[in-house]
Amino acid sequence: MSVVSLLGVNVLNNPAKFGDSYQFEITFECLEPLQKDLEWKLTYVGSATSDEHDQELDSLLVGPIPVGVNKFIFEADPPDTKRIPDAEILGVTVILLTCAYDNREFVRVGYYVNNEYDSDELNADPPSKPILEKVRRNVLAEKPRVTRFAIKWDSEASAPAEFPPEQPEADLVADGDQYGAEEAEEEEEEEVAEGAEGAVADPDAMVDDSEMAGVEGEKAVEAGEESDDGSEDLEAESSGSDEEELEEEEVEGEAEDMEMDGVEKPNGTNGAVDHHVDAVMAH
Repeated sequence: MSVVSLLGVNVLNNPAKFGDSYQFEITFECLEPLQKDLEWKLTYVGSATSDEHDQELDSLLVGPIPVGVNKFIFEADPPDTKRIPDAEILGVTVILLTCAYDNREFVRVGYYVNNEYDSDELNADPPSKPILEKVRRNVLAEKPRVTRFAIKWDSEASAPAEFPPEQPEADLVADGDQYGAEEAEEEEEEEVAEGAEGAVADPDAMVDDSEMAGVEGEKAVEAGEESDDGSEDLEAESSGSDEEELEEEEVEGEAEDMEMDGVEKPNGTNGAVDHHVDAVMAH
């Protein structure tokens, strides 16, 4: 849990001229005494294509911090136009308001800023060299983007976990027992339901089947009686052929064994697979 929570930020002088200072009314809450100060910074993004034009407009140390709700006004100078390309002065850019404790950033508020001329004629046909005196900025204060980070404060107990907590109970059940278990139960229920429907659906078909089964059984008995009369001769005639088949099978089996003995079996190798984990960082 964060010891310091940002409650609100109000942009005071907005809209304003491009060369006017930035002013923010910041409200935050502190839940316990802190040993060090809070460091607030305001950064101006000078170019959307490269961070080499970013400027830290101002920074402020606030402390000691009393427990409870606190409010102060943060004022920062405007950006240095010499460090901004002429093509990047007009249009939409971003300012970042950040706060850190002991060099560990725990909150970031981003605002879009629209820079344009104060006249429709200049906006319709802007000169190649920007006229800074006629450029006005408008901070879109109604749509900030707030990002919070878990950090370590004064105590070790407040430090965020480096790894997810262990879950020993999750390893007691195999994955195969969990995944697809519900689907297997549903399939079994559907099979049972289909079998019950098939058993009750057509009683006439059951009678017909039983009658047919009886007729077939009688025919099978009659055929069995007829076959018993000549069974001795068939067994006597087939005994010789069975022995020949057995001998042929034994010969073929020996031939296969000889062929397998002449073949070398490849030795199995165990390959190692490296797993790479991409680290994603918030910017």
